[in-house]
Amino acid sequence: MNKKKKNSYKKDTTPKSSFVAAVLEVFVNNPYRALNFRQISSQLGLSDKASKELVKVILEDLRKNKSIVELNRGKYQLAPEKFKEAIPKNYVTGVVDMKQSGKAYIITPELDEDVFIAYNNTGTALHGDKVKVHLFPKRKGYKIEGQIVEILSRARINFVGTISLSGKIGFLIPDDATIPIDIMIPPENMKKAKNGQKAVVKIIEWTKHAKNPIGEVVEILGTPGDHDVEMKSILVNHNFPLSFPRAAEKEAAKIKETISEDEIRNYRDFRGVFTITIDPEDAKDFDDAISLKKVRENVWEVGIHIANVSHYVKEGSAIDKEGYERGTSVYLVDRVIPMLLEKLSNLVCSLRPNEDKLCFSAVFIMNEKAEVLEEWFGETVIRSNRRYNYEEVQAIIEGGDGDNKDELLILNDLAQNLRSARFKSGAINFNTVEVKFKLDENGKPLNTYIVESKEANWLIEEFMLLANRKVAELIGMKRGNRKPKTFVYRIHDEPNQEKLTRFTEFIGKMGYNLKTTSRKVVANSFNKLFEQISGKAESSIIENIAIRTMAKAEYSTKNIGHYGLDFKYYTHFTAPIRRYPDLMVHRLLKDYLAGKPSVSEEDFEPLCQHSSEMERKAELAERESVKYKQVEYMMDKIGQEFYGLISGVSKWGIYVEIEENKCEGMISLKYLSDDFYYLDEDNYRVVGQRYGQEYKLGDRLKIRVRKVDMQKKQMDFVLVE
Repeated sequence: MNKKKKNSYKKDTTPKSSFVAAVLEVFVNNPYRALNFRQISSQLGLSDKASKELVKVILEDLRKNKSIVELNRGKYQLAPEKFKEAIPKNYVTGVVDMKQSGKAYIITPELDEDVFIAYNNTGTALHGDKVKVHLFPKRKGYKIEGQIVEILSRARINFVGTISLSGKIGFLIPDDATIPIDIMIPPENMKKAKNGQKAVVKIIEWTKHAKNPIGEVVEILGTPGDHDVEMKSILVNHNFPLSFPRAAEKEAAKIKETISEDEIRNYRDFRGVFTITIDPEDAKDFDDAISLKKVRENVWEVGIHIANVSHYVKEGSAIDKEGYERGTSVYLVDRVIPMLLEKLSNLVCSLRPNEDKLCFSAVFIMNEKAEVLEEWFGETVIRSNRRYNYEEVQAIIEGGDGDNKDELLILNDLAQNLRSARFKSGAINFNTVEVKFKLDENGKPLNTYIVESKEANWLIEEFMLLANRKVAELIGMKRGNRKPKTFVYRIHDEPNQEKLTRFTEFIGKMGYNLKTTSRKVVANSFNKLFEQISGKAESSIIENIAIRTMAKAEYSTKNIGHYGLDFKYYTHFTAPIRRYPDLMVHRLLKDYLAGKPSVSEEDFEPLCQHSSEMERKAELAERESVKYKQVEYMMDKIGQEFYGLISGVSKWGIYVEIEENKCEGMISLKYLSDDFYYLDEDNYRVVGQRYGQEYKLGDRLKIRVRKVDMQKKQMDFVLVE
């Protein structure tokens, strides 16, 4: 085992003038983006402290000579007068964010703000499409506007919705509100679909001047409101397939389920070391295991063993291509839509107890304070001694008896030390709750309950975080003159200063405060806030808004660190059964440990972007399935009264989250008859114009369930006086 080497950075002797030109070039190449010193340092490949400090100095110099402007504290953008020399053309590419009205916004990395597209300038573009946009001359005081001139790639061609017949011609009315058009279906393309049925329709033609695209029915799902039909509809709506292609199934059938002794000799053998898995009770894919072995007094060897999916899924195979397209497993309320075929995810790769399994492992020698003394990475073979669920381990941690109690308590102590060190360093402790359902045999929700993370969850979480961080450091850290090789990072940017200010103002009105003088002060202040609100009615509201205040974590080859975790280097290595980026990381790590040269960053960045996009789609699908079940659960509760907290405000109404089951509905402002209410967006409230009655975020109200609409997945409440 190799001892961890101390990093040795060579002092950069590059003249300041060259640095100035390099920094300015970053802004010229990103004229519409607001950038901070971290992002600039990352683009320039700077990792040492001295160079980063120099970047700060240069930014101030460029601001003073009016080459750049400071938009928010620490965020800079190319000065408007420099735009002409930076932008020789007035076209950008981006992704369509379509609204129900038919207007759209183009999200593009080339600009720091979205491009507005009027309804009559969208052409045949639909939500999620990648497009080319012609920018109109910028008008003072107006958003950037443009016109879509070319569809570069379609986000999807299959749509789910309800069939509506007009004579012999059918129309698909899409479920997705971001699709503002109906799809016309000629009689010959109906395939026996009936009026009112849910179906999947493929667009086969859409001429430039036609109002509606032409489609054909590819699958009839069934009757709206049926549990299975609605879950399938959600998946199709977010572009997830309902089955695996035949080619992938054929490949999977040929994969051997056992490992020969000859094969095992190629790997480091951990089969004699105490090893366990800890997962949710209903889990079937066990992609991580932990081993523990005493080295000497107060010194332990901890192995984090991850299913070696790359051994079975070869790059470019049919299984690999399908895994890439899906990007991630999708966890709906009642089912898992796996990234890989079940033979792989639940059988061959799953680290089931008392079975020999191939792994890719991160092994650490650590003392009782969980300080890493030595580290090793490589391919292994393990045999898990026992499968635990979180509840079993939690009971032991809380003083109960059970198998391997001593080992579990040692692992828990180490994890707690890792956790304490992380928060002391500057990590933010986001406390999230998960809504679960108890379903009957037909999928109908009988009850809701809240799942909170406890020490057993944190035990696994901390060791996974350690493995992910150490793998990223191994590849990403600059050592001597050696340039870091291309890698897949999990990055998380600093929060937008404007959002942070608004959040501070919001919680200030609720009697809390947040200090923002420095990055570490922000983290400590957030953690103190979460401690203060723990167990209080307003906790979930504040935590949700806090999360929305933060930037979205994503995958990239361009490392800027992970703000929330306070890690300079971080990746995803620990879940290759259910996340494609982890599979990419395994392959890269395996190649680099074998001494192979760096891969092309240009080849891997699009893969990262696709993975980030599929992750977002999976999250939306999962939230939509929860929302559907919440609405279904409330169907027989019309007329009943509940207490809830205001979770959102809009110009249409007040959103209220019921305390006991976390179901959310809306009180329409038109039902507040005592006054005319208007939205005060800056202060997160609606206010009565005549009498000044206000309803603000976090207020506790008593509501009555007025209406439940299964098709729209929404509930209407009225205020109980």
